[in-house]
Amino acid sequence: MLSPEGCNRQETALVGAVPSKPENEHGKWKKTNLESSPSDDSLIRGGPFYTFQRVTGVVRPDRWDSQRQLIFAVAVGWVPLLLITLLFQRESVMSFLEDYRIHARMLIAVPVLLLGQRVVETRFLKAVKHLRDAHLLADADLAREHEIMVGLRQLRDSVLPELIILLLVIVHTSLSFSKLIDATPWLATATGTSLRLTPAGWYAVLVSASIFQLLMGLSLWKWLLWSIFAFRLSRVSLNLVPIHSDQHGGLGFLSMMANGFAPVSFAATAVIAAQWRHEILHNHAHLMNFKYPAIALVVIVLALAILPLVFFVPPLSTLRRKGILEYSTLGQIQTTEFDQKWIAHRAGHEPEVLTEMESSNVIDFSAVYDRVKQLRPLLVDKRTLIPLALSIVIPALPMILAEVPIAVAVKDLMKALR
Repeated sequence: MLSPEGCNRQETALVGAVPSKPENEHGKWKKTNLESSPSDDSLIRGGPFYTFQRVTGVVRPDRWDSQRQLIFAVAVGWVPLLLITLLFQRESVMSFLEDYRIHARMLIAVPVLLLGQRVVETRFLKAVKHLRDAHLLADADLAREHEIMVGLRQLRDSVLPELIILLLVIVHTSLSFSKLIDATPWLATATGTSLRLTPAGWYAVLVSASIFQLLMGLSLWKWLLWSIFAFRLSRVSLNLVPIHSDQHGGLGFLSMMANGFAPVSFAATAVIAAQWRHEILHNHAHLMNFKYPAIALVVIVLALAILPLVFFVPPLSTLRRKGILEYSTLGQIQTTEFDQKWIAHRAGHEPEVLTEMESSNVIDFSAVYDRVKQLRPLLVDKRTLIPLALSIVIPALPMILAEVPIAVAVKDLMKALR
């Protein structure tokens, strides 16, 4: 248990650059820059699920231990299925090995979700560090940033959200487990008009599927934490500049967060596409049967990935409008002086126009004004969209190849990416 002094040090570290009380050599108050520990600003290192991993030794303090997580997940979610099938239904082993759905869920989606936590964590910590290093917050707003981070940490460590996720998984499993099974030999056997789960089938429904659903729910919860942070940050007065070279007023670095949703998108698409692939191979379905669900999947992925960045559209739009007016006023003053000197009263000064700097200054200012007009309020560009698109296309390839020859699929994919 932490001592009161330890708690105070831990909360102080959250801020990164919180005004403090030491004096400088002139006797004036100054602020100190304190480095936050990764666990303080982390979206992942907190909450009951993380605590469970710490207690069981799956992860160690301030270390990712991705290999341990992956081994543990596969050992609990996939290996027992193979062993139970070998033990109780040896004749159905090939059925199990050929069932792409369970492999997509436990050997692709679950590892991607676990690794995706590291992707989100790394990008978020970089974003918070840059926010402080670039002095995007005025000194008066540093206390507000401290409040945001403390509130975010309290949400992250709360038991209730993860308990709700667990309850939702249990309810979903109990109400819709019949949709997770069919007459695949290793999974269930047909008895008249009903299906009877095999021992491996029961384990797949109660344990393996629940592991995936729990990790998906936790990943979406962590993404919601980032969304809350983005929403609250967008309400803080930021030191934004309309002529910043990133064309986003200085907030262009936040666009990297959208790609943090790619692992979630990849995992969800892998599981969904695996089921669609099964329908194509075994139930005579066709790709076009899934056209509208696929469109809905793309829309949902883009909406969830980009929504946190939409919160910054209003302040950046205001910055652009204000910048256009202010720089237009400055341009009016400069060009008026130039016009009066070199056009209205140019008599006797014509030779000087080629040697004076006013012409270059006018041209340079025009470039600056164009930079203001080029400011884009939405923090999304091609570098943001391509990883998200690939996170849908790549895991969908096994489904596409179930009906479309590989040469045709690759050709169409290359056309789409151009």
